[in-house]
Amino acid sequence: MKLSQPIVVHSAWDSGFSQSATTLHKQLHGNAEHVCVLPSPWGPCQQQREEEDSQRRKSENNAVADMDLRSELLKSIWYGFSALDLEKSGKVSKSQLKVLSHNLCTVLSIPHDPVALEEHFRDDDDGPVSSQGYMPYLNKYILDKVVEGSFQKENVDELCWTLTAKKNYLPKKNSSFVLSDKDAFRLWCLFNFLSEDKYPLVMVPDEVEYLLKKICTAMSIEFSGVELDDFFSQDSVQQSGITVWTFLEMMNSGKMTRGIEMGIISMAIEEVYREIVGDVLKEGYLWKKGQLRRNWKERWFTLRPSNLSYYTGEDRKDCQGNIALDGNCCVEVLPDRDGKRCMFCLKTLSKSYEMSASDTKQRQEWTTAIQTAIRLHVEGKKSLHKDLKLKRREQREQREKRKQAKEEELQRLRALQEERERKLAELELLKEAQKQAQVLLEKDEQRRRQQHEQLQQALEVQLREAEEARVSMQAEMALKEEEAERQRKRIQELEEMQKRLEEALQQEIKARLDEEAFRYAQAGLLAEEEDKMKALMSLQEEQEEYILKTEREKQELKQEMETKSRALEEAQRQLEEVRANRHRVDQDVVAAQRKLRQASTNVKHWNVQMNRLMRPIGPGEKRPSLGSSFSSFQIPSQRDPGLRLRRRSGSEDQDEESKENVEERAGNDLEKRHSHASNGDMNIP
Repeated sequence: MKLSQPIVVHSAWDSGFSQSATTLHKQLHGNAEHVCVLPSPWGPCQQQREEEDSQRRKSENNAVADMDLRSELLKSIWYGFSALDLEKSGKVSKSQLKVLSHNLCTVLSIPHDPVALEEHFRDDDDGPVSSQGYMPYLNKYILDKVVEGSFQKENVDELCWTLTAKKNYLPKKNSSFVLSDKDAFRLWCLFNFLSEDKYPLVMVPDEVEYLLKKICTAMSIEFSGVELDDFFSQDSVQQSGITVWTFLEMMNSGKMTRGIEMGIISMAIEEVYREIVGDVLKEGYLWKKGQLRRNWKERWFTLRPSNLSYYTGEDRKDCQGNIALDGNCCVEVLPDRDGKRCMFCLKTLSKSYEMSASDTKQRQEWTTAIQTAIRLHVEGKKSLHKDLKLKRREQREQREKRKQAKEEELQRLRALQEERERKLAELELLKEAQKQAQVLLEKDEQRRRQQHEQLQQALEVQLREAEEARVSMQAEMALKEEEAERQRKRIQELEEMQKRLEEALQQEIKARLDEEAFRYAQAGLLAEEEDKMKALMSLQEEQEEYILKTEREKQELKQEMETKSRALEEAQRQLEEVRANRHRVDQDVVAAQRKLRQASTNVKHWNVQMNRLMRPIGPGEKRPSLGSSFSSFQIPSQRDPGLRLRRRSGSEDQDEESKENVEERAGNDLEKRHSHASNGDMNIP
């Protein structure tokens, strides 16, 4: 047969697979978006909505199942397609594509249209070269027509295995340990099932370890990962994944199955193949009770996610029945009876099936497996191991993300370490500059101490002078008290009492006003003092900042420090003046309060005297002449220096205080004299 001109198709393989997967994804989410609209209050009833949700879930599960089926078919077809590229140039002849397409249509039970291939790869001026590649034709004319359940997936795998094994699977004939073609085919199918969805197909080390553990478990031996670790450590490229031919070469080497017979290995591979690829959750012998005769017969049971089948023998040639599993099924453990033990019952909507296991362990395994199958059917999952594979893949991705995050964290820590070293170097330079600044600071501190000592000596001199002034003021106050005592003795007449009473009232009012004025003045002085303190603190902070300047600005710093020091001294002097003013104001307030209390006392006293003098005279009594009694007394001047408050210096405040004491004593003497005069000269009842 004459081969036509080759056609370039490898370049479109990966892009075609991605496009078909994207199309299915859009269809799946498009259907979900269409049926997930929330019903209105006037919509269908609750049962109808539940039916719609159930149909939506079924459609989603069917779409996912179709996508998984297409993905598995593409993996097998990829091997057959790659086997036709003998020169590994990325080109395949049209005649080979015709043969491959015809065989695929045959095993997939779909009609073959040879004209479609010719139409798809129309000849142009350069010859019969495809402009789109083989993937669009494969999707449109073959995979889109595939109906699940109408073909055997194993036949497709055998076709693709036959094409690719002739070219790639070449075991050593002289080796003592060589897998049979059937075992190699099953391992190839297991590899395709567990491989990543990336081309070229590879299986990551975690999946290789998982598959080898399953095989060792089926052989009832313990898996040792030492040989597998040695195998992956030999080639760093294989750490990201191995091809199926490398995997088969590793299995043919016998390193993983030393000392085990080929028959046992074949049985283990077949068991793992049926479990993973054939979706067999569990199989084995059970005793089943008949529905009509009610007798017990031993049958070989095979459990899948969708059904539980039973046969006369483990060759599975004569199927005696098939129990469909759905969400309405349940499993119950039964007590021993009819001479059978370890019984359990599988209930469906129409029938109940009683079965008996060989021991309690087997019954527990069967009940757990059946419950798992029911759960998978309810969740819309058709394969347990596909779900487990996705979970393992998610775990690997999470580990990769954690590993990447850890590497990023290490890089960040390295950058921080470098930054820390750089900052330490800068810190050393700053320490040197700080030492130099410390020397300058010590010199300035010594100079400030000397100035402080001089200022302290000046303050001590001022304190001594103030003490001497205080002693002189006390002597003057004593003289003024004697003078006030003499003045109080002159107040005797009733008219003077009334005038003094009115003056005392006016004095009280004025004292209150003066007290308020002094309080406002005191508050202003306090605010001024606080502002001066803040200014002083800010000057001190500026002075400390200027100390830390570098040696390059040393001369300017000295001049600025001298200026700030003078400002600080001026501020301290102003602060002392403010404090002295506040002290004087405090004394004025105290004097005003004392005058207020004295005025209140005088008012009360004159009220008592007025009440006593205003009492009526009885018949036959003579009112004594006030002129004879008080002729010897002279009315003092109405000028009272204690009632006038002026803002004076500290010595004037002391004079006013002494005058107040003198007036208070004079008032007391006048009161005593008036009392004696009233008792001696007037007969007041």
